[in-house]
Amino acid sequence: MFWGKRNGPKHPAMGGGAAKSRAAGVLGTSLAALLVLQGCSVFKVGPDYEAPETLMPDAWHQKTAQGLAEGKADIKNWWTVFNDPILTDLVEQATLGNKDLQVAFGRIQEARAARGFATGEFYPDVDGAGSAERTRQSEGIVRNPGAPQKRVDNFYDIGLDATWEIDVFGRIGRTVESADASLQATLEDYRDVLVSLYAEVALNYMDVRAFQARIQFSKDNIATQAGTVKLTQDRLAAEIAPELDVRQAELNLSRTEAELPRLEQSKVQAINRLGVLLGQPPSSLHPILEVDAPIPRPPERVAVGLPSELLRQRPDIRSAERQVAAQTAQIGVATADLYPRFSLSGSFAFETAGSAIFGDGNHAWSFGPAFRWNSFDGGRIRNNILAQDARTNQLLSDYENTVLLALEDVENSMVAFEQEKIRRDALERSVIAAQESVRLVKELYIARLTDFQNVLDMERSLAEQQDDLAESAGRVSQNLVALYRSLGGGWEPDPPQLEEEIVDQEKNGEPIF
Repeated sequence: MFWGKRNGPKHPAMGGGAAKSRAAGVLGTSLAALLVLQGCSVFKVGPDYEAPETLMPDAWHQKTAQGLAEGKADIKNWWTVFNDPILTDLVEQATLGNKDLQVAFGRIQEARAARGFATGEFYPDVDGAGSAERTRQSEGIVRNPGAPQKRVDNFYDIGLDATWEIDVFGRIGRTVESADASLQATLEDYRDVLVSLYAEVALNYMDVRAFQARIQFSKDNIATQAGTVKLTQDRLAAEIAPELDVRQAELNLSRTEAELPRLEQSKVQAINRLGVLLGQPPSSLHPILEVDAPIPRPPERVAVGLPSELLRQRPDIRSAERQVAAQTAQIGVATADLYPRFSLSGSFAFETAGSAIFGDGNHAWSFGPAFRWNSFDGGRIRNNILAQDARTNQLLSDYENTVLLALEDVENSMVAFEQEKIRRDALERSVIAAQESVRLVKELYIARLTDFQNVLDMERSLAEQQDDLAESAGRVSQNLVALYRSLGGGWEPDPPQLEEEIVDQEKNGEPIF
């Protein structure tokens, strides 16, 4: 902003109330004129922002199959499709306590304050100032020979200085325009944190339940294999089986037992992670989640909507678009430096060398327009314009890449969800077959119709298939969570904290995207 200050010699006092009225009239008229001039920019330089046109596919490449359906995706409260009250409660607690979400909300407040700072340039800058000065002249200075010499003087000064830039070429307007878009981008960033947060809570919850299922399978297999050890020991005592059978059975049991601590560790770490995601101590959820529960099973059909809906649903795409808008306005801010800046400045003060500072005739004022125009800067302004334009193109490319990554994310999530369901179903069949095989091979071994190696192979296979099944069942649910995240689900409607912020901004006349 062009700041003009009251400088130079003191203005001569104007006499009486007529002078005061004349000064007040001039200042009042000037104030009214400034208000009219500041209401609009005569020449708003720089490009006007237009949202980029984005071509989207008409349909997903991954065709809808047994678990995917065409139609509008219902992704607002997607976690409720698992019908798990504990998961729903965890998501609600995360909304209130997650620290990353609180940081994102703080960035909204910061951006809102930055917008207010930019908007403040529309208004005048008024400074109050005052001084009191007492001086003593040297005895060697004779000002009026023959007259009494006054060597000590007092001077008092109090008043206001004001400057006001007239936004002729839209520098201030473009700055506010950029701040508006930046504020809107932080709103979308907050929503993007919500999308990621809800997905992380659900993913870790699925991990906990999957580890519990794997642990239970492991314990069941330990019990089965311990029975096999006992069987071989009895047969060894009866001298109808070699000691090798006993040692191989013990080896098989020990290998299964060795897996159990690793699974327990992973389960505890997943519970600890959930506690931190909720903004609580890591151990806070152990009393609730240590109780075993089944893995939440996804619904039979999931609607995924159309690719074009991602532009509205994904907060990261919406944020990237707003960042392009904010940077486009910065081109106008830089371009405005090519043109002169016009301002009005004025001052009104009471000045006196006596004691009655507010007495008649002790006031002084000044008022007038000014301009500043950079005549030579070595190409800095034009190069700054080029730099701002280059940054805009970078952000535009980043926006386009964000859209492409979003499409890739959805396509990958869809195929992962579908294929893992097929794998889970196959593993369910294999577990049934493995369980029956273990039963049959033991009968044959007891009847001495097969050797012990077949028993070992079948028990190992059963343990592996059950562990894979539990892992796959958890992954199916996790892949559905990832699909909902890729669709941008979970932020709409906004949580109460953000709704209150948006309503507050709308009351203050701030645009909301």
